[in-house]
Amino acid sequence: MDEDRGPTLLALLIVWLTICLLYTGLAAAEPPDLGPWHALWTRQKHAGTARTDANAPGGRAPVIRVEHAGAEDWSLNRRERIAVAEGDLFLLEGRAKVDGRGTATLCVAAYEKGDKVHSWTYGARTASAADGWQTLRSRFAIPPGASAIVPRLIGHGPATVWFDSFAIEKKGNLAAMRGSGDLADRLTIANRFLSVTLHTADGAFACRDKRTGKTWTQKRIGAGVVITAAKANGRITFDWFHASSGIEGRGVVTLEADRPEFTVTLLADGDLSRPLAFPHPFTADALAGGKAPAYLVVPMNEGISYPVADETIRPMRLVAYGGHGIAMAFFGVTDGSAGHMAIIETPDDASIRIARAGGRLCVAPEWDPQKGRFGYPRRLRYVFFDSGGHVAMCKRYRAHAKQIGRFKTLAEKRRENPNVDLLLGAVNVWCWDRPALPIVRDMQAAGIRRILWSHRRQPDVLKALNDLPGVLTSRYDIVQDVMNPENFPRLRGVHPDWPADAWPNDLMIRADGQWQRGWRVRAKDGSMIPCGVLCDRQAPPYLDRRIAAELKTHPYRCRFIDTTTASPWRECYSPDHPMTRSDSRRFKMELLRLVSEKHKLVCGSETGHDAAVPYVHYFEGMMSLGPYRVPDAGRDMARILDEVPERVATFQLGHRYRLPLWELVYHDCVVAQWYWGDYNNKLPALWDKRDLFNVLYGTPPMFMFRRPYWEEHKDRFVASYQTICPVARSTACSEMTDHRFLTPDRAVQQTVFANGVAVTVNFGDAPHRLPDGTELAPLSHHVAGLND
Repeated sequence: MDEDRGPTLLALLIVWLTICLLYTGLAAAEPPDLGPWHALWTRQKHAGTARTDANAPGGRAPVIRVEHAGAEDWSLNRRERIAVAEGDLFLLEGRAKVDGRGTATLCVAAYEKGDKVHSWTYGARTASAADGWQTLRSRFAIPPGASAIVPRLIGHGPATVWFDSFAIEKKGNLAAMRGSGDLADRLTIANRFLSVTLHTADGAFACRDKRTGKTWTQKRIGAGVVITAAKANGRITFDWFHASSGIEGRGVVTLEADRPEFTVTLLADGDLSRPLAFPHPFTADALAGGKAPAYLVVPMNEGISYPVADETIRPMRLVAYGGHGIAMAFFGVTDGSAGHMAIIETPDDASIRIARAGGRLCVAPEWDPQKGRFGYPRRLRYVFFDSGGHVAMCKRYRAHAKQIGRFKTLAEKRRENPNVDLLLGAVNVWCWDRPALPIVRDMQAAGIRRILWSHRRQPDVLKALNDLPGVLTSRYDIVQDVMNPENFPRLRGVHPDWPADAWPNDLMIRADGQWQRGWRVRAKDGSMIPCGVLCDRQAPPYLDRRIAAELKTHPYRCRFIDTTTASPWRECYSPDHPMTRSDSRRFKMELLRLVSEKHKLVCGSETGHDAAVPYVHYFEGMMSLGPYRVPDAGRDMARILDEVPERVATFQLGHRYRLPLWELVYHDCVVAQWYWGDYNNKLPALWDKRDLFNVLYGTPPMFMFRRPYWEEHKDRFVASYQTICPVARSTACSEMTDHRFLTPDRAVQQTVFANGVAVTVNFGDAPHRLPDGTELAPLSHHVAGLND
C-alpha cells in the first residue's frame, strides 16, 4: 500500500499545483476594473493595456492610462448608451496627455436603429504628443438616422495616453437654432438665365434653367450643414452649423448678372475636425428622359466619365490638391448636351466625393481643414449649360485657367526655350541598356526620328546624342525622398538623388509630430524601409544646387522631376519650416520654375496637375488614369504583361469611359504622356488601342524596352511612331476644339484641333462609314487636314 500511496499523493499535488497556476493565470488575465469604461480593445493582440493611474503627472483622478505598443488602432468604449434624436446638440469633453508617436481621439460612435453603425468617429477631436495636457472639446449635432451614441476614446500607433475629466452633456436641439419658426422655408434669387432657390430645411439648392426648362435639384447626403438663419436681398446670405464638428459660419450665394452661373462662398472661424461636405450634390434627375444617358464628368488625370446609372462604380474621394486626385478643379454632369459643372475656386484644401443618391451616381465638394481650422473663405462656382456637354465644360474651365494665370502655351514656352521644339512629336524612350548611341542611331535609321531620351548618361554620350537631329536628352530626378543615412548599409543600393544632408531637419513633419513617410525601399533582408519626405519649403535649394553643378559637366537639355505634381500638397508642422497646403503648392511650383526658367531646361513631372502648367512642358502619366494602372506599375515598370487586368481593359483603355478633358483645356500648353509603368508596349494585347488613344488625343507615345525586345519588335515600334507622332507634332501647339462621340456606344470618336486637323477613331469591332464615304475598319483611324 505504501508503494501505491506515494504516486497518488504526487498526482494530487500536481493537480493542485496546476489548478493554482491556472487560477493565478486567469486572475492575471482578468482585465482591470475601469469603472464606466469597457476593457481595452486593440487591433493587434496583446498590444496594449489600460488601467487607472493615481499618480499621473498633472492628472485629475480618476485618470485612465493606456499603454499601447502596436502600430495599429485601439479603443475604449463607455458602458453607457445614450438615446438621441436628430438635431440633438451635445458637448463632449475630456483631457488627454500623449507621450509617443501615436494619437488619442475622443469621439462617439453613432448608431442607427438595429445597431447599424452610422459613424465610428463622430464629433472627433484628436491629440498627439505634447508637453502637457490637452483639452479635447467637441460640439456636434446628431445626424439624420442616428438613434444612439456611445462615447469612445480611441487611438492609433504606439503611445502612452493619460485621459481624465470626461464629460458629455446635451445642449438642446438644432430646432432652437433655426430662428424659432421665423426662418423662411425657401429663398430665391434670379436672373434672365437661372432661378436659384435655397431650401433652408435641408440646405439643398434647386436651380431652374430658364433656357431649357430643366430644374436641377440637390439631394442631401449625410449631415452636412444645417441652415440656422437666411435672407435674400439680391443675393442669399445664410448662417450655418456643421453638424459633425460644431463649427458655425456664414454663407453667401451670388448670382452672376449676365451669365448662367452662381457662386457659393462659405466663411467661418474655428476648428474643423473633419471635411465639411457642402453644398450637396446636384442629381441628374433634370436629364431624365433625354435621348442620351447622363454621365459624371471627372478630370481624373486625362479625364473619365461615369454613367450615373452604372452600378459597378464604387464611391470614391479625390483630392483637388495633387495629381492622384483631380488634375483640374472642376466636376460636372451632362447628357452630352445640357448639364452643369462646378468650378472649385479655392482648391488647395478641397476634395470631391463621388457617391450615390437614390441609387444614381452624383458628385459634390468637400472642404478639408487647413491645419485643423476652417481657415480662409471657400468658394464654389456653378455653371449651367443648355448645350455643349463636356466640351463646353472644358472650354469654360479653360477661360477660368486663363483668368487665374494657369495658362501658358507651348508656343510661348518654345519662344523662351527653343529646345521645347524637340519635345513636340517626340516619343518618350526609356531604354535600360547602357549603350545609348547605338540604340538611338538604330531607331532613327528605322524611321523614329524624334526621340526624348529619358535615361541619364555620361557627358560624352550626352554630347553625341545632342549632336543628333531630333534628340532631346533628359534624365530622371527626384528631390522628395530622403533616406536616413544610417539605413544605407542595410540597402541593396543607395539612390544618388537622395539629398542625405536633409535628414532629419528638413523633413516634412505631420500633425502628430512624426516625419512624413514616403517611398519604401527594399532592404537586403527583404524588409521595406520608408524614406522621409522632404518639406516642399526646403526642397528648391537642394535641386537648384544639384542641377547647377551637374550642368557644368553634363549637357542635358531636359529634366524629369518625379512625384512633384503627383504627390499631394501637404501641411508641415515643423516650427522651423511650417507650411499650409497653399504654401506647399507654391514651393512645388517654385521647384519646377527653377528647372524650366532659371536653368532653361525642358521640364517634365509625374502624373500632372494644372497648377504646374506655367512651369512644365510635359507630364508623364497624364494619359494614364491613376486608379486603373496595372498592379505595381511604379515598381515593376519594365515587365511586359501578356494578361490584361480587367480594370485596365475596362477603364484605362475603356473608350466608353474615357474623356480627353485635359486636352480640351490644355492640349496646346503641356504634352501629355502615359505613365512609365503603363506605356504603349506594356500590354501587347492593348498596344493597338493605346496607339489609337494617342492619335485621337494628339499625344506622343512612350516606349520602354531592352535591346533584345527592340530587335524583336522593331517594326511594331516604328509603326506606332509613324501612326502617332506626325499628328502629335502637327497639333502640339493647337487647341483641341472639339471631341465627339459619333456612335451611341462611343466606339467611334472624333477630335478636332484649331489648325484644322480632325482625327476619327473606330475603337469598335464593326466597320463604320464616315459622311465622306471613308470606311473605318475596326481598330483603325482616319486623319483629315494633316499637312505633310
